[in-house]
Amino acid sequence: MNAGHIYFEIQADDTQRAINFYSQVFTWKFYEVKGLPISYWSIETGGSRGGLLKRPAQMPPPQSGTNAFVCSLEVDNFDATSKVILQLGGLVALPKFPVPGKCWQGYFVDTEGNTFGIFEVDENAGK
Repeated sequence: MNAGHIYFEIQADDTQRAINFYSQVFTWKFYEVKGLPISYWSIETGGSRGGLLKRPAQMPPPQSGTNAFVCSLEVDNFDATSKVILQLGGLVALPKFPVPGKCWQGYFVDTEGNTFGIFEVDENAGK
């Protein structure tokens, strides 16, 4: 079975705040989808497809493990992207670390309390 295509969703307490955060960090475009029983935006990333919606239930309390599928996004420059994330109110969940021979990886918490990762491909990481 081929699972090559993905679709991701981001849940947010404040959808406009989340749209501002992700559009500035990754230059994604958001388009409101009308006619649904919930407020929903499609996300144009230039690659994978996604959506953003108002969080339908209470999020887990702080310092709990994630209870969702965590996505990691490839970036050209880990340090520069990390700086933008922090400037926009994101938090470090797990600092930058090498995946030997593969990439630099790290995890963050967005302005809505969601965990996500970023990675910069670098075959010399950890060497």
